[in-house]
Amino acid sequence: MRDLDALREQHQRRLAWMPWLYFALKPRHRAWAEAWQAEVQARLVAQETVTLGTGCFIAPDAAIFGEPGRGVVLGDRCAIAAQAFLHGPLTLGDDVSVNAGARLDGGRKGLTIGDGTRIASGAALYAFDHGLKPDRAIKDQPVRSRGIRIGRDVWIGANAGITDGLTVGDHAVVAMGAVVTKDVPDWAIVAGVPAVVVGDRRDR
Repeated sequence: MRDLDALREQHQRRLAWMPWLYFALKPRHRAWAEAWQAEVQARLVAQETVTLGTGCFIAPDAAIFGEPGRGVVLGDRCAIAAQAFLHGPLTLGDDVSVNAGARLDGGRKGLTIGDGTRIASGAALYAFDHGLKPDRAIKDQPVRSRGIRIGRDVWIGANAGITDGLTVGDHAVVAMGAVVTKDVPDWAIVAGVPAVVVGDRRDR
């Protein structure tokens, strides 16, 4: 007979890397999974300036850091996968998923993400930037932050990058590997480096 503790540990690892599975658990698994998540989330809230909505999933090895004045706020049913990095100020709406290895940093001005948005594995959203003036070394450049706003129902593809000071409109799609350096209109599909509009979801 297989070791039930080892099986459960492996199941937890599976959920951590693919958290969408958590929301589809069968009743026989839901009881232990919810108790496990209650422990994970209670420990996080006790250690960091983090506010969690109801029904969230947080991978135990997700790196979530909030400080007073730079908190992290998650709406209901958010999912944060394994090895994701989140640093406030950061606000996620309801039903937002941040997949494995994604990196979100609110800088000083903050990062907001609308309801239902999906952030794929390896995506990088940094709400700050360094100066480039030639009169000083890169390590001595000032850091600026203008903030990032991601709309509702947005899909940001794997390994995409969103630079500081931008808005990605509602229902937009950012293709895998794209680097967004300009605002993205509602419903637009953008791709490339730097990203340009290549389509509109309403034409599909």
